[in-house]
Amino acid sequence: MADLIVLVLLGAVSVASALGLLLSRNAIYAALFLVLNFGVGAVIYLLLNAPFLAVVQVSVYAGAIMVLFLFVIMLLGAERLSPAEDPPGASFQRPLAIGLGAALLGLAAYVLFIRQPAAIAPATPIDSSPTAVGLALFGDYLFPFEVISVLLLVAMIGAVILTRDR
Repeated sequence: MADLIVLVLLGAVSVASALGLLLSRNAIYAALFLVLNFGVGAVIYLLLNAPFLAVVQVSVYAGAIMVLFLFVIMLLGAERLSPAEDPPGASFQRPLAIGLGAALLGLAAYVLFIRQPAAIAPATPIDSSPTAVGLALFGDYLFPFEVISVLLLVAMIGAVILTRDR
């Protein structure tokens, strides 16, 4: 029961930090909210008995990638986010986002409070040792791993291009 209470509290902190990330007008504050969200994810990994994944979450995401993001933000001088103007033809996005958010909340309420849980067999433990993670990452998931690395590179190049002066 205590684990459930801790998990609910961590979920609330995670949602609050995600909202802080989205609503922040300062890019550095937004990055720091993202670091908090990564930290909460690491604690959730610890609750799931995956200490290696928690350490990787902190060192890779909250450490290396966020330092890189902050370096790019500071280098480009994009600390202050300018108010976004809606491009022409984008008037449908806000009502669509509100409708999809309401549908997601309704579905989550249905799953959490109304639907009766089915009998579930106990889960088999997953080997989260560094050897098992490395074999899975560079064996079965090598192509998705490389696609994500290229995607991160393209995102960084896009951020540089979007924030440079003409």
